[in-house]
Amino acid sequence: MSLLRPLVPLIERAVLGLDRALSRALQPRRSRGLLSLLCYCGWGTPSRVELTGRVVLPRTLHPATNADPRWRNFANILRRLLSREIGGVAVHGVLNGAQAEATSDSDGFFTLCFQPAEPLPSGWHDAQLTIPGRERTSHARVQVVDDRACAYGLISDLDDTVIQSDVTSVGRMLFTVLTGNARTRSPFPGVGSLYRALARHHPSASSAKAVAANPSDESGADKYAAGENGAGPRGKGRGRNPVFYVSSSPWNFFDLLWQFLEYRRIPLGPLFLRNWGADLLTGHGSYKHAVIERIFQTYPHLPFVLVGDSGESDAEIYAEVAHKFPGRVLGIYIRDVTGGEGDGKVLKLREDMARIGVDMVLARDSFAAAAHAMALGLITPGELRSVAQSVERSLHLPLLPF
Repeated sequence: MSLLRPLVPLIERAVLGLDRALSRALQPRRSRGLLSLLCYCGWGTPSRVELTGRVVLPRTLHPATNADPRWRNFANILRRLLSREIGGVAVHGVLNGAQAEATSDSDGFFTLCFQPAEPLPSGWHDAQLTIPGRERTSHARVQVVDDRACAYGLISDLDDTVIQSDVTSVGRMLFTVLTGNARTRSPFPGVGSLYRALARHHPSASSAKAVAANPSDESGADKYAAGENGAGPRGKGRGRNPVFYVSSSPWNFFDLLWQFLEYRRIPLGPLFLRNWGADLLTGHGSYKHAVIERIFQTYPHLPFVLVGDSGESDAEIYAEVAHKFPGRVLGIYIRDVTGGEGDGKVLKLREDMARIGVDMVLARDSFAAAAHAMALGLITPGELRSVAQSVERSLHLPLLPF
């Protein structure tokens, strides 16, 4: 482990203290100026949607390009981190006719909760946000998921799972994060093809898991697959499998991460990030575990695929979730980013997961994860070939003999 890692909490506390002291002194003046709404991605069910955002002073960020010098990327990162948030500001939102109100807290964050009179259809929606008394309107994307209309959901880490960040080395991680942008940051080979395949609708995955979870009760599996009154994953529509990203990155990086996913054609979905201040001091494991549990509880009829990496504590967190929600985890994929270090811990957890009928795969690359997903029926042979071709192009290594 890097010698710099123990210093990270001290640095965070120092930055937090300085930031809050400046905010207390400057917020009254800031609130009288031009305000901007940073809108994150909303998420929820047909009957309830939650949308988080932040009230800040406007900032100037030039669109990212592949040719941007590192110093410019670093300057943009500083502008994101040193956001000038405003508390005590009322925010009004409208989503498909439903309205919601909230007031920003001392860090500028607000959360709008929409409860529409009529259920919202699954898919993407647009919400309009305003600050009463000001003319400017902001827009936010919202993902509504009917958990009876999807085969399964995907919950994924971002750093060193989707996007290469070198989280096992604090020095390399800081250099990568602070000097890159949405166009220059690199995804892991094949991850876009793999996630696009997992996001497609394959209803057989739900019924297969139901049989595996309770092989003595095939009638129960059929009921689960069809859903009550035929409204389950197999009986209702062809809903896209939703993707949720849970990361320890601060909310200040939301726009960078969202643009990265768009640019690399990786399926979009709600991002659950952390407050640059106090939340970063609560620990990676407890934060991520709480978010994942909340997603599971929000969609009680939906099983999930969990994807993480061996650099942090993803394997332990996912194992705990699998124990707490029996029969709800289709598979766990842990990307091996430590070069063998710490693999013993993952392999031990894999044995524990096998005893409850959940496969935990320590995958060297996206192709290894895709091969296992195909064996489970989560993706098709054609989609496996697409992942293999993507990895081959990136690594210049043949994976398939045909």
